[in-house]
Amino acid sequence: EVQLVESGGGLVQPGGSLRLSCATSGITFPAHTLSWVRQTPGKQLEWLAYSGPSHKAVYADSVKGRFTISRDSAERTLYLDMTNLQPEDTAIYYCEIPQHPYTDAEKYFNRGQGTQVTVSS
Repeated sequence: EVQLVESGGGLVQPGGSLRLSCATSGITFPAHTLSWVRQTPGKQLEWLAYSGPSHKAVYADSVKGRFTISRDSAERTLYLDMTNLQPEDTAIYYCEIPQHPYTDAEKYFNRGQGTQVTVSS
C-alpha cells in the first residue's frame, strides 16, 4: 500500500521559515517523481515544485527562490524548505506522486493527507 504522510506544518510569523516532510512507503522511492502542492480556502490546488529521480528540481514561479524541494532516498522522505513565508502562503500542503508532466496538482496517482501551514502575526 502506498502511503504519503506529511508533517512539519504549524503557525509561523511572516518572514519565518518551516520545513515540511513527506514520509513515503510502498513505493520504489528513487524511481519516483514527487511533488508538493497546496490548497488555500476557496481556491484551486496549486502546484509548487517537483523533484525527479535524478534530484532535478522544478519550481512554480510563485515560490521560486523561497522554497526548496529535496529528497533523501535513505529516509524515503521528501522535503520542502520554505523561507520568507507570507500570509498568502497559508494553506494545506500536500505531497503527491504526480502524473506527467508533473505540474498539474489535480493529476496524481497518490496524495497524502496534508499538513496545515498558517502564516500570521
